[in-house]
Amino acid sequence: VPDRADHASEAGSHAPGLSRRRLLGAAGVGAVAGAGVALAVPAVARAGSMQSADDVAYSFYGEHQAGIVTPAQDRLHFTAFDLTSTSRADLVRLLKAWTAAAERMTRGAAAGEFGATGGSYDGPPDDTGEALGLPASGLTLTFGFGPSLFAGAKGAALGLTGQRPAALAALPKFPGDTLDPAQCGGDLCVQACANDPQVAVHAIRNLARIAFGTAHVRWSQLGFGRTSSTSTSQETPRNLFGFKDGTANLKAEDPGLVNDHVWVQNSDGPPWMAGGSYLVSRRIRMIIETWDRTSLREQEQIIGRDKGAGAPLSGGGEFTEPDFARLGRESKPLVPIDSHVRLAHHSTNNGARLLRRGYNFVDGTDNLGHLNAGLFFLAYQRDPRTAFIPMQTQLARSDALNEYIRHVGSGIFAVPPGVRGAGDYVGSGLFG
Repeated sequence: VPDRADHASEAGSHAPGLSRRRLLGAAGVGAVAGAGVALAVPAVARAGSMQSADDVAYSFYGEHQAGIVTPAQDRLHFTAFDLTSTSRADLVRLLKAWTAAAERMTRGAAAGEFGATGGSYDGPPDDTGEALGLPASGLTLTFGFGPSLFAGAKGAALGLTGQRPAALAALPKFPGDTLDPAQCGGDLCVQACANDPQVAVHAIRNLARIAFGTAHVRWSQLGFGRTSSTSTSQETPRNLFGFKDGTANLKAEDPGLVNDHVWVQNSDGPPWMAGGSYLVSRRIRMIIETWDRTSLREQEQIIGRDKGAGAPLSGGGEFTEPDFARLGRESKPLVPIDSHVRLAHHSTNNGARLLRRGYNFVDGTDNLGHLNAGLFFLAYQRDPRTAFIPMQTQLARSDALNEYIRHVGSGIFAVPPGVRGAGDYVGSGLFG
């Protein structure tokens, strides 16, 4: 491209993830192992084998829920649930049962004590069995509560009226939103991330089975190929537009920034949310066919980065801070004023930052034969009112990328702090 002399860039490399089948144990059960990096508490490697991404296990217990700053795994199964019972006792029983099952599955055990082949022969097993013989594969399960859990007659029946955090309010309608109500909201949510898609799906399937009679699935989303890194040990991935995504994302190795921008503080209120976070989900349809007919020059101007190395158009390497004041030909900013990078950058959003854990998705084709594909955006933050909402408002009004994307699904959830140990359960602080 002749006019690239206007900005310097460094050549970069993108290491593709490893995908393979491996034999497990004497039974020789095959497991799909996606790309992954082990940066947290690993499980003990099997005798005679080297530890790999699928051998990693993350503890379910901790000050914060896993699946937030945990190194982003390669696969996702996200599900929102609606309650079918408005009994407070039923909800507490469900959360306790989910906690017990999640603790077992995240260490690679069956969802229930007897597993897929034990217990009563004349009753259904307490695990569905499709992950039998598979390792933990870095599974994390992260739970959240939606605004509807606290609202109206439902909230009153559950005894939760007055317990909703002020930060947990329904998101406003942003310019350009084309939301499908069937892909929005939910009383509860579960984010399952793993390095093996079968492990993630197994976890959600068992949690939905356990919820029968108390809650049912409202909507769900499968994802692959993480679109952001939550650890400095991870390569920056690419989204379906082919650009590196999440270069400036918050990282676990910077606990000061994470503490300031992700974790709810005691002073933020209410007390039961201290140590938790707020999750915003957005299902973003990408208009792939139109994008693929757009020139490389225009693609880079829309994003604000070099497509190959990921460097900002103002020069440097991928992790060089964009210089929004640097001018090029005709005294125009090298990073265009309507580029995605400029409008999403914390310096143009009063310092607000998000921790992103998004995933690519491809859900077949639509009735025109176009790919039903895009980004399932997930972002954790201390307060959506000062982070996601003003940032998305600015993007929705001015981002040049809007010509190529549609926001079709949405959710906001309060993610309580972690489960401290045996006897505790998800959201226990809310129920006293």
